[in-house]
Amino acid sequence: MKFQAAVLRAYEDPFTVEEVTLRTEPAAGEILVEIAGSGMCRTDLAVRRSAGRSPLPAVLGHEGSGVVVRTGGGLDAAVDVGDHVVLSFDSCGRCRNCLGAAPAYCDLFASLNLFGGREEEPPRFTDATGKALAPRWFGQSSFAAYALVPARNAVRVDPALPLELLGPLGCGFLTGAGAVLNTFGAGPGDTLTVLGTGAVGLAAVMAATAVGVRTVAVDRHPQRLALAERFGAIPLPAGSAGLPERIRRLTDGGAQYALDTTASAPLVNDALRSLRPTGSLGLVARLHTALQLEPGTLDRGRSIRHVCEGDAVPGLLIPRLTGLWQTGRFPFDQLIRTYPLADINEAERDCDAGRVVKPVLLPERTSR
Repeated sequence: MKFQAAVLRAYEDPFTVEEVTLRTEPAAGEILVEIAGSGMCRTDLAVRRSAGRSPLPAVLGHEGSGVVVRTGGGLDAAVDVGDHVVLSFDSCGRCRNCLGAAPAYCDLFASLNLFGGREEEPPRFTDATGKALAPRWFGQSSFAAYALVPARNAVRVDPALPLELLGPLGCGFLTGAGAVLNTFGAGPGDTLTVLGTGAVGLAAVMAATAVGVRTVAVDRHPQRLALAERFGAIPLPAGSAGLPERIRRLTDGGAQYALDTTASAPLVNDALRSLRPTGSLGLVARLHTALQLEPGTLDRGRSIRHVCEGDAVPGLLIPRLTGLWQTGRFPFDQLIRTYPLADINEAERDCDAGRVVKPVLLPERTSR
């Protein structure tokens, strides 16, 4: 089966949109999905800084949505041909954490999603010369017209929803909203600080507003703060003097929760100082240097932890988020700008420059 895909051939090179060949049919427990749209996530772009750990050449993309066009059987009616699905991260389904409804902490998460896929899988993609491409990225490789995925990655959604816009619910929006709804379990009367208002941070703001949480949003970009304010947060510039004190005043003595999406050590320390006693800070951005905590920041029962994929079970959280969208309480579509797949390099430039919050790439679909 031949179709168009965006291939990253070297860490410093642009993507090339070219014909690739899928050399296998869906196996038991797998589905073939015609991609309607695929969000571009910072994790896709971070491959360029992965120091050779992510194998190339590869088809990236891990926020796909589309229509099931073929199945390999063994699905016990979880999904079927014609279903509209959102694709999320891969997990083994067998380890203690998967069995404990924590698939984001799967024992094999790194190997399945970041470093080459399932060991038992032979190469599936080849380019026009017959050269093998890396195994599927996050169980998807959805910067393409089609994706062959484990059915456990797919979440069936209402066909009345705007399918081409739903892909970011599988990772970026899932992470921000899940941190609020799952990790913190925040609700009416709680207070939250969100540091960094990109796709993850703004999803957290929207989810917090949806469940009655008073939120302060911190960023250095006025236009992003304006978005956060539109979605219900109190905006606060990151360079504000006495930031922890200002947050404490705005949250009646300190926020119960804080979510950092920046990996900025000064902001992490400010966030900890702004928490009330027993408050919790969640980190979603990957730290690239040692994090030095200042004296006193973890006093009085405060805690800090990393949050992966919003602690989500995608099959539970994605329907919750689409339900909130349908009632006007999670307007994630306002963060999206669409691009043809052929314009993937323009989308990356706009993402890097902050001109767009969430790019979504649209392949040419044969069934349109």
